[in-house]
Amino acid sequence: MTTRPCVLFVCVSNAGKSQMAAALTRHRAGEAVEVHSAGTHPGDRLNGQSELAVAEVGADMSGDRPKGVDPGLLRRADRVIVVGHQAQLELPADAVGTLERWPTDEPSDRGIDGAERMRLIRDDIAARVADLLDRL
Repeated sequence: MTTRPCVLFVCVSNAGKSQMAAALTRHRAGEAVEVHSAGTHPGDRLNGQSELAVAEVGADMSGDRPKGVDPGLLRRADRVIVVGHQAQLELPADAVGTLERWPTDEPSDRGIDGAERMRLIRDDIAARVADLLDRL
């Protein structure tokens, strides 16, 4: 019996980018990958624009909620992926997996906001998810 790879996506609030990455990974990989997301400073609710952007491509993050990083999960995840530039996280010394950072596109730096911004972020994350799944 093979075990599914375990991936943990982390951002600051766990309301947008890491939730999008998790939803897009679940949508693409189904049950083949154990997927989690968390925030270093979790917010109160999901980003509605993020929810809409992933729903446009058939993914769903509506049933989730922002949550903090679980130390046990951090230790056992095969891949811990920090999404974006802001969140800071280090793996514990006894972690079994690897840490990588996805420095995602930030369209607001170019004056792009709203739904267009979220679609660009979603598409950037979706391309990174596809690459990740090819490497797992």
